[in-house]
Amino acid sequence: MKENIKRIVIGLMIAALIIMSFMFYGGDNKQEIKSSYLEFTQMADRGDIDTAKVDVIDNSRVVVTWQSNKDSSKTYTFEDNVNLISDGINQVAKKDNIALTTSSNSSVNAFDIINILLIGGVFVFFLFMIFNKNSGGAGGAMQFGKSKAKLASEDVTNKTTFNDVAGIDEVREELQEIIEFLKKPDKFTKFGAKIPKGVMLSGAPGTGKTLVAKAVAGEAHVPFYSISGSEFVELYVGVGASRVRDLFDRAKKTSPCIVFIDEIDAVGRQRGAGVGGGHDEREQTLNQLLVEMDGFEINEAVIVMAATNRPDVLDAALLRPGRFDRQIFISPPDVKGREEILKIHSQNKPLADEVDLSIIAKRTPGFNGADLANIINEAALLAVRKNELKISMQSIEQAIEREIAGPEKKSKVMNDKERKLIAFHETGHAVTSYYLDRTDPVHKISIIPRGLAGGYTISLPDEDKNYITKNDMLDSVCLLLGGRISEELELGEISTGASNDLEKASSIIRSMITVYGMTDELGALTYGHKSGEVFLGRDFGKEKNYSEEIAAKIDNTSKAYMDMCYKRTKSILMEHRDKLTKVAEKLMVQEVLSRDEFEALME
Repeated sequence: MKENIKRIVIGLMIAALIIMSFMFYGGDNKQEIKSSYLEFTQMADRGDIDTAKVDVIDNSRVVVTWQSNKDSSKTYTFEDNVNLISDGINQVAKKDNIALTTSSNSSVNAFDIINILLIGGVFVFFLFMIFNKNSGGAGGAMQFGKSKAKLASEDVTNKTTFNDVAGIDEVREELQEIIEFLKKPDKFTKFGAKIPKGVMLSGAPGTGKTLVAKAVAGEAHVPFYSISGSEFVELYVGVGASRVRDLFDRAKKTSPCIVFIDEIDAVGRQRGAGVGGGHDEREQTLNQLLVEMDGFEINEAVIVMAATNRPDVLDAALLRPGRFDRQIFISPPDVKGREEILKIHSQNKPLADEVDLSIIAKRTPGFNGADLANIINEAALLAVRKNELKISMQSIEQAIEREIAGPEKKSKVMNDKERKLIAFHETGHAVTSYYLDRTDPVHKISIIPRGLAGGYTISLPDEDKNYITKNDMLDSVCLLLGGRISEELELGEISTGASNDLEKASSIIRSMITVYGMTDELGALTYGHKSGEVFLGRDFGKEKNYSEEIAAKIDNTSKAYMDMCYKRTKSILMEHRDKLTKVAEKLMVQEVLSRDEFEALME
């Protein structure tokens, strides 16, 4: 309602501005001609002037205005010294019977002044309304430098505690000290201990960094200020630094408290990486943040927490002791953590008796908290769609497949040739995996299209793996090549369906050579960017740390390993070609094969 009133007021102000502009600058659209005293006397002698107006300004100047009685669309005017022409005008008017109107005015017309003030006032008010809207709240344009941090009081909105967080037992222990300090600071100060000023939470998207920060505030029962890193920086220079100062001023007044900066890499990236140099607005904001955390003032009992999924791009000064002293990495949960997370997200959902969350946890390796929450929600939606009384294990399985490969496309029409090609392609992956020692067991094979894939083969590990060996990587490459080689053997040609497989296989081999140093040909050295994460501000302009000769050797070695894996995979499929044909034919009839069905055919 208030927003609508504001729009109406702005509309009225604009209309008033336009009307007043016409009043002041508008007129009857007559053509005004600058004339002279000589032309006035000539037109008067010809009888072309009936009336004229004389304005005496400040007793020093005279302005004469008249119209021709033959052409009323033109207005003539001239200005001269009052002492020189005043008598002459009167004489001409008397001689030629011209009705003369005389008035005396000051140099500025009072009506003009009022018009100017009104127009200026409306314009200023209009700008004020715009700034007020853009600055987002009371105070308008004067509030640009105010922090946009939202305060979540423990008795109002922040009800999150560690009971709502699972799969991060070690992280919880790390943060327990901060909670204890905020509750009972004397317990630490009597030993001379100083609590960390800042805690940096890093990890992949969806691992629960923001949730952990809210849980800390909920457990400690202290004010919790939350703000995104992007909210500091505006178009106007100096706004970001001003907002940082205002945020810490507010926090100090309500200490002990927690200040949480989400996506801090928006302002905390390495300095000197932009085109603005030291005058870059983002860098000024970062400098002010550094000063506030460990500068000229000590912020007692103000704990700064931040979250990012790109810790590699943060400025080194931000991560040193005295600022973000404690850096906590939140990794994707293990099988036990996934089971605990599933329990939390299924608390208010009716699960069928056959649903076993431990089995679901084993079938979701590498899934983070956000993925698991989405699976349970998708399963609930599928159960409603199928009119189930409770969420079944089948619905959860379908939700997992949807998360991995995308939604099913049963309506997509494929001809017999395409069905055969996809069946042999997916069977090639499965059969190759069956005869390799270091690959995960096949969980499901399907030729029903999902997402961008025409079919898919899902392999799931029996247990989580934290590290992989060179032979594990080579077996993975063979598994990826199985689909392409199966097409070649059975159909006599290859298709574009293996493009993603080849991309993944090439990436594994190059990582094995350039990142992990696993080859005898190039030794235990890394070449290029080790993490694969590129930060343009840091990496732009850097030269490669290897020569063109080494680059050629990397290419040759990569091709040699790819050829070796190709020959090995082809040998496996040729040796077990009867099994390949048997499984593919069954898949074309049935469309989907489970692990038990696949292994029964192979045995």
